Amino acid sequence: MIVRRAFLQEDERLGKSLSSQPVRYPKSIFFIISNEFSERFNYYGMRTVLALYLTQKLNYDDDTATVIYHIFTSLAYFFPLMGAILADSWLGKFKTILYLSIVYCIGSTLIALGAIPPLNLPATSMTVLGLLFIAVGSGGIKPCVSAFGGDQFKLPEQAVQLAKFFSLFYFAINAGSLISTSLTPILREDVHCFNDPDCFSLAFGVPAVLMILSIFVFVCGKSMYMIKKPAGNMVVLVFKCIGNALSTRMKEREVNPRSHWLDYAETKYGRKIVADIKSLMKILVLYIPLPVFWALFDQQGSRWTFQATRMNGEIGAFTIKPDQMQVINPLLILAFIPFFEGLVYPILEKLGVRTPLQKLTFGGILAGAAFVLSGFVEIALDKTNAVMPAPHESQLRIYNGLPCDYHFKTDVPNSSNFTVQSLGAFENIHVNTMQNTTFRFTATTNETFCVKANMSTINGTFYLQPGHSISHFINQKANKANLQQYTDSVEKDKRGLPRIRILANIKSTAKVLLKNNWYKDSHYNVTLNKIDQLSVADGEYDIFSHNGTRKIASMKLELGGVYTIILHEVLENEFMLQRHTVTPSNSLHMLWLVPQYVVITAGEVMFSITGLQFSYSQAPESMKSVIQAFWLLTVAFGNMLVVFIAEAKFVQSQSVEFFLFAILMFLDMALFMILATRYKYSDSSSDDVDDVETGDFKKPEPLDQVPSKLDQGPLEKGLENVKSTYTNEAYRED
Repeated sequence: MIVRRAFLQEDERLGKSLSSQPVRYPKSIFFIISNEFSERFNYYGMRTVLALYLTQKLNYDDDTATVIYHIFTSLAYFFPLMGAILADSWLGKFKTILYLSIVYCIGSTLIALGAIPPLNLPATSMTVLGLLFIAVGSGGIKPCVSAFGGDQFKLPEQAVQLAKFFSLFYFAINAGSLISTSLTPILREDVHCFNDPDCFSLAFGVPAVLMILSIFVFVCGKSMYMIKKPAGNMVVLVFKCIGNALSTRMKEREVNPRSHWLDYAETKYGRKIVADIKSLMKILVLYIPLPVFWALFDQQGSRWTFQATRMNGEIGAFTIKPDQMQVINPLLILAFIPFFEGLVYPILEKLGVRTPLQKLTFGGILAGAAFVLSGFVEIALDKTNAVMPAPHESQLRIYNGLPCDYHFKTDVPNSSNFTVQSLGAFENIHVNTMQNTTFRFTATTNETFCVKANMSTINGTFYLQPGHSISHFINQKANKANLQQYTDSVEKDKRGLPRIRILANIKSTAKVLLKNNWYKDSHYNVTLNKIDQLSVADGEYDIFSHNGTRKIASMKLELGGVYTIILHEVLENEFMLQRHTVTPSNSLHMLWLVPQYVVITAGEVMFSITGLQFSYSQAPESMKSVIQAFWLLTVAFGNMLVVFIAEAKFVQSQSVEFFLFAILMFLDMALFMILATRYKYSDSSSDDVDDVETGDFKKPEPLDQVPSKLDQGPLEKGLENVKSTYTNEAYRED
């Protein structure tokens, strides 16, 4: 609306109207918008489930999965620089979009095919290679699509239509993000394929197919496109100018001293370019602390998603998937932009927060506050985590499957005498094994049934292993009481599912059937002479004999819980069941994550949108595309910071790591405030605004110099001028 009013006022002053000579809206825009929607759908959909795929299917631990995730994200933000140079210097925008979209599709296809178990393909290698291709493709076309769309308009006649195009472009980006972030977790978890309780291949395959179709649609519009030849890239020119200044300074420093080292490039590149690069360098100094914000922000898809897997997402009959929590960010972005413009910023102005750099600092502080919240949530989650044995310790558990209580005498430290009741359990989760790993025991019972059945005494040895959990099951074997030993696993399932182990003392049936009353397709056949651990869907279960004709018992299994089930046949076809909780279920609700998402999204609005607006308004006309390229690089470096911290393993506790990031963010903003106080705002930005009062209309910036990151939407006070709309993708790219 601001753009339209500006043009209408100018037209009245000039005595003519933009609509007096209407130019038809370019039909080619549909093909470009569809390509962008599909690319964003693919990128966000794939990245939403990526962290869980790395841990659940490729069996990476959380730290390694975090490293891979953030290396991929970093590359996706590094390659736009290469894509812009490739498009502006050699191939042009159309060929760059086409060729790199094909590379993109190859990467998506590799990941989807690797996720199909029956193919027995090297999934790990294909995933890593696929992620590299996607980073090259997604990053490479990022600076080209919106600029190529802008090329389809005739300026200044279609400036208003151009602004509408960027609004439509922004809508396509957010539509692709919202739909895919919501849909792919459903495809991943609610669809079962290839005898798995999930279907990652479908979650990766649907976006890949859509991306392949988008290439055909994009090519179909070729005859309608306005295709411009490459006109050179300003980023390359900047680096050439800096290189020339440094080399010339080394030769002429003594004979021809200059006041600034960049002045040595004036002879070759001219005073205007050198002055613009000086202004650019002033802004880039402020960019030094910015990567830390992105280090925090992009952990929504890694650390925060892993956090959600250990929480309870049940809301009535609906269950929130851990990776679906990421949809909160784009939803809040759409709500927060008008909310901040209409309410928050006016209040902050009254409190003294007026300048862009002040708002940006406040946004960074909010990001740190979000990680303080996540740290406290993690502390609460620690209470439900599995207690793992230390390297010098072992865990001892004994389950009694007989109808008699057994009294144990052992030489186990701190467990010399204890009783295990019928269908009961005993545990010592901190047995010191530094001096000894074998411990003798004698178990006796005086109960008549077991005495008559020759099961009154059990003698033997506990063989414990440092760093492991060792469990034992008292059952009947060869008409004698027997103690069966096995290595237990107390860790929670990486998918957040319940894990069960059935210990049975049954003669009448060799198998049982578990039927889930919540999910009718969740049935499990369990062989009783095995004691394997099984991950199942959560819910209320009925247990039947293997042919499903006789109901044995019922039980409830909750998300994240690790259970040992003792099943004892009292009389023929009469059973008793006892459920023992080894590790607590996910009792903390997933909605406790909402506050940290709200706070960091508020921080994003104040940090990212304001930062882009500040950078774009302060940069000289010739440097606007360059400043956007460097803004993207701050995102890349921020993700590499996460990789460094995850690999360095400064701390073992996840909550401490969250607090560490928060402290780092606060210190980083303190440094930024120091740098900001030394920055002098440039009034050159006024040259970039259309002067409605005088009737002067400045020709919009050539689209070859469109900012290289486009995912941002309206800036601080709306679309102040046509050129500001060229940055309309930058903030949404997380």
